[in-house]
Amino acid sequence: MNIVVLGAGTVGTSIADLLCQHRHSVIVVDHDAENIAGINERLDVRAIHGSASQSSVLFQAGVASADLCLAVTGNDEVNLIAASLSKAMGAARSVARVYAPVYNDLSTFDYQRHFHIDRLLSLEHLSAMEIAHNIRHPGSVAMEHFARGELEVDEIQVTDKAPTLGMPIKRLGLPPGVRIASITREGRTSLALAEDEIAVGDRITLIGVGDEIDEVKEMFQRGSPAKLGVVIAGGGETGYHLAQSLESSRCGVVLLDANMERCNFLSESLPGVTVVHTDATQRAHLEEERVGSADVFVACMADDEDNIMACVTAREIGAKTINAVVERPDYAEVVGKLGIDRAVSPREVMARQVLSLLYRGPIISRTAIGGGDLNVIELVVRENAPCTDHVLANLQLPEKCLIAVIVHDDYVRVPGADDRLAPGDTVVALIDDSAIEDTVAMFDSGNS
Repeated sequence: MNIVVLGAGTVGTSIADLLCQHRHSVIVVDHDAENIAGINERLDVRAIHGSASQSSVLFQAGVASADLCLAVTGNDEVNLIAASLSKAMGAARSVARVYAPVYNDLSTFDYQRHFHIDRLLSLEHLSAMEIAHNIRHPGSVAMEHFARGELEVDEIQVTDKAPTLGMPIKRLGLPPGVRIASITREGRTSLALAEDEIAVGDRITLIGVGDEIDEVKEMFQRGSPAKLGVVIAGGGETGYHLAQSLESSRCGVVLLDANMERCNFLSESLPGVTVVHTDATQRAHLEEERVGSADVFVACMADDEDNIMACVTAREIGAKTINAVVERPDYAEVVGKLGIDRAVSPREVMARQVLSLLYRGPIISRTAIGGGDLNVIELVVRENAPCTDHVLANLQLPEKCLIAVIVHDDYVRVPGADDRLAPGDTVVALIDDSAIEDTVAMFDSGNS
């Protein structure tokens, strides 16, 4: 694929290196001559000196024929403009990295749709979502980042007193806004089919939009699960997103930060979180905040060394599960030896996102899940695609394909049998390996 990377800082360089390893043709643009010289020395790419927000530079970089354009400079506004210009100039897909949470907040303004950008990526948000998912559903399928984050995903384990034991999914009478997407049984995740029967110990992934998903949980388990005590050290963007994600779930969240002004902001923005002004790098302060009694401790401060030391201290004083955000790749082999259960690298999270986007045709992204043959695939509906010919109930989709979510204009919903796809719609589908080719053909142009 022909890929243009706008920005040759730490993130841009690591992405360019990753793409080169996968034998893609890469062009890198940066306004800093030293960065350009450095990347020319280290990588087999074409490097261009210039501003990513100028059309003449983008034209020189060949965005008009690019399969993918990634705007990952250190400036949010430059990334938005550059990705928007690239898309308008002919790039098949464009992605912009953003830092400020406001750009991903659809309740204020839809920047992605306004600028005609295919995806906005935040390293901090992605890292937080990975940690949050591991806290809520350890070892399970992570799907929250699909459908622009408006998709509510929950995973529950079927108990021995569930009223639906032995019932096939087609007889459950699920509300129209909820789908059972997958079932994990004996360590293997598979697509939930209509004839599948519910069994004790099954881990069921529910997908829904709205409150209906909470009502469905009672069909598979009795009683409320124990509330987890989570302590987060660091109230920066990663800590903020993590606390925001956990505050409405079965977690009691305490957020520690050393900056009083930031604490005031966090207290106002996160009413369901207990915010404490303290230095999480000091053992005495962690003991004072009773970190030793926490079910989960997460260190996501700005400095790797601070995160590692805070985690070691939290482990020593009794915290049960330890998580850390660690930027430097050379620390990857060290953290496990220090008693840290899980270390999340923003670079690795971004790398997985980038690799999932390297597809042509109607496929926007593809992510394998569950250690088996199941995939979460985002597809765009092309003009004259066969999937637009009928309502969903009458489409001849493969059996091992479940359309879980439709994104139409500004509206995200779980589809019903009478829904009809339109060109430009995006769907999130769970598809078995054996059904991918036939499914993709249904979404591609009928003339291709």
